[in-house]
Amino acid sequence: MARTLGCCLFDTAIGPCGIAWTADALAAVQLPETTPEATERRLLRHVGEVGLAEPPAFVRAAIARIQALLQGAPDDLADLPLAMDGVPEFHQRVYAVARAIPPGEVLTYGEVARRLGEPDAARAVGQALGHNPFAPVVPCHRVLAAGGRSGGFSAEGGALTKLRMLEIERARLGGAEPGLFD
Repeated sequence: MARTLGCCLFDTAIGPCGIAWTADALAAVQLPETTPEATERRLLRHVGEVGLAEPPAFVRAAIARIQALLQGAPDDLADLPLAMDGVPEFHQRVYAVARAIPPGEVLTYGEVARRLGEPDAARAVGQALGHNPFAPVVPCHRVLAAGGRSGGFSAEGGALTKLRMLEIERARLGGAEPGLFD
């Protein structure tokens, strides 16, 4: 398992996010909580105790791209390296499908399950996305419940945060075909 070397908080259009890194990948990315301290605590739940540090160049570049995405830039962040050590294989497959959803587009939990070749796994898809340690790099906010409903969202603010992120991306919510997960 790759060792997490450091973490930091950074400002975005939706509030202070957190990021942690290994020598060559992002170990976790955390959307804002109610306070910066809460954001840091939740980030550390993913990576364990690690000190705040000055991010290396590849992390600074990732931060700039995340900041731009959260201001409406059409960047899918799909090329950012993620440390998937300890992430269950099914979750990795779900995250790969989610990372292929372009900004401004959405899928339903059922559509993700079908793309995985497991059409009855919509609830498992929702659970995997609920444990996503890389939001918004793994854009779980782009996956909706059946009929275009927001569904759950584990970030602070829940569905309102999800909808705000989709609004920033100018998402077409009516385009999601009906899925299996309510």
